[in-house]
Amino acid sequence: MDHEVPDLPTGPLDSYRKKASFNWKEMLKFMEGEENHAFKQHVFKTLENDPVFARHPGEDVPLEKMRELTFLRVKQLFRYSFLTNEEIMTNPWKSVLLNDCLGMYDWSVATKYFLNKGMFGATVANTGSERHSKHVKNCDDMTTFGCFALTELSHGSNTRAMRTTATYDPTTQEFVINSPDFEAAKFWVGNLGKTATHAVVFAQLYTPDQVCHGLHSFVVPVRDPKTLLALPGVLVGDIGKKLGQNGLDNGFASFHNVRIPRENLLNRTGDVTPDGCYVTPFKDPNKRFGVSLGALSGGRVSITRISLINLSLALTVAIRFSATRRQFGPKPLEEVPVLEYQLQQWRLIPYLAAAYALENFSKSIFMNFVEFQMGLLMRDKSDRQSELGREIHAISCSSKPLGSWSAQRGIQECREACGGHGYLAMNRLGDLRNDNDPNCTYEGDNNVLLQQTSNYLLGWLHAKQHGAARIESPLHSVDFLDDFHNILESRFPAATTEQCMDAAVPVAAYRWLVCFLLEKSQKRLKEQKASGKDEFEARNNSQVYFCRSLAMAYIEHNCLQRFHERVVDQDTPAGLRPVLNKLCALYGLWSLSSHMATLYQGNYCSGEKPAELIQTSIVTLCSQLKDDAVALVDVLAPPDFILNSPLGNADGQLYRNLWSVMMQGSQVLERPSWWKEFCSDKPVVGSLRSKL
Repeated sequence: MDHEVPDLPTGPLDSYRKKASFNWKEMLKFMEGEENHAFKQHVFKTLENDPVFARHPGEDVPLEKMRELTFLRVKQLFRYSFLTNEEIMTNPWKSVLLNDCLGMYDWSVATKYFLNKGMFGATVANTGSERHSKHVKNCDDMTTFGCFALTELSHGSNTRAMRTTATYDPTTQEFVINSPDFEAAKFWVGNLGKTATHAVVFAQLYTPDQVCHGLHSFVVPVRDPKTLLALPGVLVGDIGKKLGQNGLDNGFASFHNVRIPRENLLNRTGDVTPDGCYVTPFKDPNKRFGVSLGALSGGRVSITRISLINLSLALTVAIRFSATRRQFGPKPLEEVPVLEYQLQQWRLIPYLAAAYALENFSKSIFMNFVEFQMGLLMRDKSDRQSELGREIHAISCSSKPLGSWSAQRGIQECREACGGHGYLAMNRLGDLRNDNDPNCTYEGDNNVLLQQTSNYLLGWLHAKQHGAARIESPLHSVDFLDDFHNILESRFPAATTEQCMDAAVPVAAYRWLVCFLLEKSQKRLKEQKASGKDEFEARNNSQVYFCRSLAMAYIEHNCLQRFHERVVDQDTPAGLRPVLNKLCALYGLWSLSSHMATLYQGNYCSGEKPAELIQTSIVTLCSQLKDDAVALVDVLAPPDFILNSPLGNADGQLYRNLWSVMMQGSQVLERPSWWKEFCSDKPVVGSLRSKL
């Protein structure tokens, strides 16, 4: 692969690149593979060479123009057709890589494109049947443009409580879609603001006997594809400017007796016969809901990956900046790169370790989701398939918080670590922060989603205590809980810093932590119920310090465990294993350090030694990884055109690049158009002051 990956430009970053303990091109090959790397480079070069995608760092584009540019770029992506459906079926990971590439360029473009192709098209394909193939074909060639309409103005995370209705009329064999009032309008729907012609609408399905069969999805036309005008009975519009991603038009839609054919019901998990009888292949409603939950997990799995990409971009900027920005030093005239300072290492390098852990984790859980999707396509109705859906739901409901919060905090740390220059819009850290922010709330508010995960874990413990044979799940994320009591008897094992820097130490500590918090959460729930609280109030009073902490510990353990397994795998190249081991240990110990109070509370740790060992190990690992940091972000970084940040350019010419972009800005050297306001009509000081 060496001959295929061009060398990076020489410059101020060379000194760190030469000190790296591993070959960055070998790491790139290990993490991406030659075919996937070649595909990404093809996408990057195509965008860079196309004038439609030309831009200027930090440019200030009016909202309407931004929407137009985003749409024109999405339209161009249809012309390029980087991936066919056959290629995606052969290598599903390539669809994620395409989203990575487009998102690194601009998340508005990526999101707009994939909401149509992925969320709309894939949802129709995966939860519908052959009768829906025309809808998939039409969105593939832009005959129509799709969106995914789940949330409503007054309901988001509580999907069961959505109020849009779909009532079947057997006399015309149609569903009648209705929004009971304005609060039930579909809201926050990407693409719906200006461009979507069709929506996958989630609504409560009612049969003629007035029985509600729960939430189902329907293909509903909302605009005429020939005019983009709203269809009769549909009130559709744009919700306005957002904090970020303003190239994407988020919208609302309200339905008044909108009739759609019976066949527009996406019928993989349930259908209605022409005469109005509800039929489903699932005898157990919970099993049907489990499969539906699994199908909805795709968006959360994607957000985990999107968050990682944002974090990686910010780290590329901040670490390259830190390696070239020189301030102070041991002698008055000898300034050193700020990356040499312990504080700068401690601020940034743990997030670099988190990026590598999340890189592995996001790929791993995506492949789990692909396995689940294949089961859906094969119409697998086994207990394992249903259980896989529940487990993926639990993982995705906590991986999204893990990824989005890690990115949120990491990007802010990167912004601050770049000092004042990090506050310049041209360096993109503000856009990354704002574009990442919705990851914390869409597809479910993070704190609310975590309750789904803790409920899943509490369910396993309850089953075990009431006669279940063993705790065992398809992806084995909970298998260790079967050894619950023995794990709770264990104690912090490391006696030296060297022992503590073994990634097996935080892995073992996390297992104890999950078991302890699971036991405490269950005990808390029982105490609340015993005091007279009902189920709802008992759960509400058991989140802070209990169920929420449990869900986060579970997903941090799962992410760390998968990273550790990858590092020790015999297929991992020997030349990469030492640096990956350090990254894994640092990620584990750094994440674990936020749970120190609980580790002491449960007597897993006692005395000063464990805390001292964990702190010393974190600082030591940061120092050991300092010389590898630039090479590690070189592996993650896209080309300069895509990164679009003069602070983060690969040549490391920090000041030259920043000065050049600044001087190319619009009206940089011109006096303001309102200069006369300064030069004439001087104010009479105090003339408007009240005389009272």
